[in-house]
Amino acid sequence: MENIKKILKNEKVNWKKLEEIVDFQRGQAITKKQVTEGNVPVIAGGQKPAYYHNVSNREPPVIAIAGSGAYAGFVSYWKQPIFISDAFSAIPKNDKIISIRYLYHFLLMNQHKIHDLKRGSGVPHVYGQDVGKIKIPIPSIPTQEKIVNILDKFTELTAELTAELTARKKQYSYYLNLLLSESYLSKLSLKLEDNAVEWKTLGEIGKISMNKRIMKNQTSSFGDIPFYKIGTFGKVANAFINKDLYEEYKTKYSYPKKGDILLSASGTIGRTVIFDGKPAYFQDSNIVWLEHDKNKVLNEYLYFYYKKIDWYKYASTGGTIGRLYNENLKKVKILVPSINIQKEVVKVLSIFQDLIKSAEGFLPKEIAQREKQYSYYREQLLNFQKEE
Repeated sequence: MENIKKILKNEKVNWKKLEEIVDFQRGQAITKKQVTEGNVPVIAGGQKPAYYHNVSNREPPVIAIAGSGAYAGFVSYWKQPIFISDAFSAIPKNDKIISIRYLYHFLLMNQHKIHDLKRGSGVPHVYGQDVGKIKIPIPSIPTQEKIVNILDKFTELTAELTAELTARKKQYSYYLNLLLSESYLSKLSLKLEDNAVEWKTLGEIGKISMNKRIMKNQTSSFGDIPFYKIGTFGKVANAFINKDLYEEYKTKYSYPKKGDILLSASGTIGRTVIFDGKPAYFQDSNIVWLEHDKNKVLNEYLYFYYKKIDWYKYASTGGTIGRLYNENLKKVKILVPSINIQKEVVKVLSIFQDLIKSAEGFLPKEIAQREKQYSYYREQLLNFQKEE
């Protein structure tokens, strides 16, 4: 705080409307069909590029502000050429008055205000002319540079932590696909003089099973046994069934064994949960599992292989919302090596998964902490006394 006080001490600032010192330029509408595949990000109404083009209409450094949709007002900074579509750019008219990084941090602090400027019928838009009415404090360029240096340290650290998490996930994905590839498994089988690797359908391996249907009037918002629906699968149950019904259905009908891989068969299909054996019940047809001989195919092997499968390829409707009926699931093909090879693959992939879990437990917390620090110092450093 002492350093901040020194930076801002006796600093005189000019308050100006953004339109006086910033050039706001609307983008050029472009559809996916009009895009020629390339590496130039197309900035529209989201937090991420809508797609990638082979030409740009803005050169770096440039600030982009999303122009419509749920993320209208989202501010991003680019060090590479971009194509502004359903968005607009914000570039200082004179960098001897205001630096682009200082402008970026100010806009980032005020992006909620920019979002609130949405207007128009149909899909509301944010317009540069409205953003231009916002007033910004302008200290001297040396002071701007000091402020930017402090704030950039936080954003750079956050970016490094995010990149580290992304890199670990990519590494895990790489080894998952490598170790479960036909070429790798076949080479390993030959090396160990083991059984040949075979392609088998899930229908050949076992039986697709599910719990007996539970009616809505058999559930309550509290009770003895958690009842997981597709919306709470892998999360916290918000419905329950009584213990007597659970015991009856568990005895009479199909019920998973501890270690079985539960699979979501509707909505976001292909999500998996390893059943821990604790009393619970699952929504029929939406949550299923494979009953099979564990001496031939390990549950742990299935767990990793399920992550490799493109489940939407087998879905009845395709796209992001689909359903996997039993007949679809029976046709899903997987590579099945010997049990010994399955154990080796599982052993290696478990190591990588543990590393990912460790990173996912630590890095997001670190990122969140750095973002909080950044927001705090940004508020302090840009908290100039407003003009009378």
